[in-house]
Amino acid sequence: MKRAGIVKGFVAWLAAAGILAAQPLWAVGPSDASSVSDIALREGGVLVGQVVDPQGIPKANLPVTLLAGQQELGVGRTDASGYFAFSGLQGGVYQVGTSQRQETLRVWTPSAAPPAAQPGALIVDGTELARGQFGYARFCLSDPWVYGPLIATAVAVPTAFLICCHPHSP
Repeated sequence: MKRAGIVKGFVAWLAAAGILAAQPLWAVGPSDASSVSDIALREGGVLVGQVVDPQGIPKANLPVTLLAGQQELGVGRTDASGYFAFSGLQGGVYQVGTSQRQETLRVWTPSAAPPAAQPGALIVDGTELARGQFGYARFCLSDPWVYGPLIATAVAVPTAFLICCHPHSP
């Protein structure tokens, strides 16, 4: 009988640990999603964008850096409405960022831009967190070092419960 109490306590502890550990597994920040935005330059090779916080409020007087690969092409500042601009650019891939967020942009000349290209970049500066997305969990569960112990636990716990709670007579 004492073994049954130990197993029940272990199962309860395992369930509580699973509930507590699930929170970090399901939390995915937007910076974790690797995406490239298509942006159409304005005449004269002008790239326009806006920096806002996670609530959508424009961030004024914030430094914005423009990179091409590892080379810094310029540093600008947002105006009172959170807008910034860089001029003299050609089509290509650039990184535009603040101290907290960096976006990769595929920039197109006005004549070559695809119909889905946006007229400007939007950078959400800050730490936002989206819960309930399964991307990270799918990544983790594709690793045998993660799902192997999960399967072993799924087999061992019921087996231990059956052995302790339903003893065989000799």
